[in-house]
Amino acid sequence: MKNKRLLSDNEVQKGLRSIIFDGMMSQSLSTLTGSVFLTAFALALGASELIVGILATIPFLANVIQIPAVFLVEKLRVRKSITVLASALSRSLWLVIASVPFIAEGFEIPLIIVLLVALSLLASIGSCSWNSWMNDIVPKKSLGNFFSRKMLMSTAVGIPAALAAAWFISVWQTYFPEMEVLGYSTLFICGFVFGLIGVIVVSRMPEPSMTAQTMPPFSEIVKKPFEDKNFKTLIKFLASWNFAINLAMPFLTVYLMTTFGYSASSVTIFTVISQITSMLFFRVWGALCDRYSNVSVLKIAGPAMVAVALMWAATSAFAGSDLVAVLIVGIHMISGAASAGVNLATGNIGLKLAPKDKATSYLAATSLFSSVSAGLAPLIGGIAIGFVGGWEYFFVFAFILGLVSLWYLLKLKEDGNAPNKVVVKELVVELKNTTSPQNVASKAKSVSDHLLAAFK
Repeated sequence: MKNKRLLSDNEVQKGLRSIIFDGMMSQSLSTLTGSVFLTAFALALGASELIVGILATIPFLANVIQIPAVFLVEKLRVRKSITVLASALSRSLWLVIASVPFIAEGFEIPLIIVLLVALSLLASIGSCSWNSWMNDIVPKKSLGNFFSRKMLMSTAVGIPAALAAAWFISVWQTYFPEMEVLGYSTLFICGFVFGLIGVIVVSRMPEPSMTAQTMPPFSEIVKKPFEDKNFKTLIKFLASWNFAINLAMPFLTVYLMTTFGYSASSVTIFTVISQITSMLFFRVWGALCDRYSNVSVLKIAGPAMVAVALMWAATSAFAGSDLVAVLIVGIHMISGAASAGVNLATGNIGLKLAPKDKATSYLAATSLFSSVSAGLAPLIGGIAIGFVGGWEYFFVFAFILGLVSLWYLLKLKEDGNAPNKVVVKELVVELKNTTSPQNVASKAKSVSDHLLAAFK
C-alpha cells in the first residue's frame, strides 16, 4: 500500500472520519464479543471461575507483544498494511471461536483460550501501528475535541448494541434453552461482521509516510521512552492507575448481585445509566483538555474516580434499605462522568507527549505497562478477596492505591496546566451550557446527523 509524504487537508478530514467510523464498528465488535457475553459463553461450556479470570486477563497481558511490534513497525514502515492485516486476522478469529462448540467437543475451553491469545496478540500488533498512524493524522491542538467526539459516537452505538444483544440472548434462552451456546456464537458472528466493515474502512484511509531516519538498534527503541523523565512519570502514573482501578471494578457486578441481590438485567441498566452520563460529559471534558491540558482534567476527574471506590465501600452499610438503589444510581452517574474525563485524558496524553518521530515506541510503552497492570489487577484481586474479609475493605484498598497513583499525576508536566479552581469553574460553565434545553436538543441532532453520515 503506497503512502504519501504529506496529507492534504481533505485527506486529513477523510482520515478523521474513518477513525471515528472504525471506532463505532470496533465498539460494536467489543460489545457483542465483550466480557459479559464471552463470560456467559464460557460458563455455558462449563468454565470455572479461574478460567473466566484468565479469559478476562488475556487481552491485557497480550500487549507485551507491543515492544517487539515497535521494531516491526519501525523496520517495515508500512503502518497501514500492518494495521489492516493484523486487525483482519484478529477479528476473523471470532468466527473460529463461534464455531468451537461444534467442532471441538470436549476441548472447547482450551481451544478458546488458545484462540483468544492469538486474537489478542494480533490485535496488539495492529494497535501498535495504528497508534503511530493516528499520531500523524490527528492534529494535536484538537485532540480533546476529536477523541471526545469519537468516544461519544462509539458509546452512542455501543449502548443500543448492548441492549439489543441482551434482549436477543434473553429471547433465545426462552425459545432455545438447549442451544444456549449457539445464541452467543451468533453474537460473535455479528461482531465479526461489524469488525470487518471497520477494517475495510481503515484500508481506504490515507497514510502519511513515517519520518525518514536511520533505524536504531532494537534496544535503543525500547529504552527511549524511559530516558524521557516526564514520559517515564506518565508510564508510572498510567501503570499504577490501571492497577488501582482494575483491582476492584471488574468485581462490581459480583458485588451488586451477591450483596444486594440484583439480577444481571438490573446491573446492565445501571451500566447503561453510567454510559449515558459519560456521553453527556465527553464534549465537556474534551473542551477542557484542549483549552488547558489533559493533566488539568485528570486532576479533577481522577480524584472523583478514586472516590467512587470509597463510595462503593460505603454502600454495604445500606444493604436492605430502600435507599440503596438511589445511591447505586447516583454512584454510577458520578462514575460515568468521572470515567469520561479519565478515559479521554489518559487516551490523549500519550499522543500529546510522545515525540512525533518516536511515537511508535513511546505509545507502545504506555500501552504495554498500562495493559499489564490492568491484566494482573483482577487476577490478584480475585485471589485477595478471599483474605480481605469483606467487599467494603476491598474497595477501600483500591481507594488507597488510587491515591498513590494520583501522586505520580502531581509530578506530570504538560503545556497548558491550570490551577484546579480555574478548571472547576470552567467545568461548571461547560456543564450549564451542555445541559441547557437548546444545547441538549442541538447535541442530540448532531449525534443523529453524525450517525447517519457515518453509515452513508
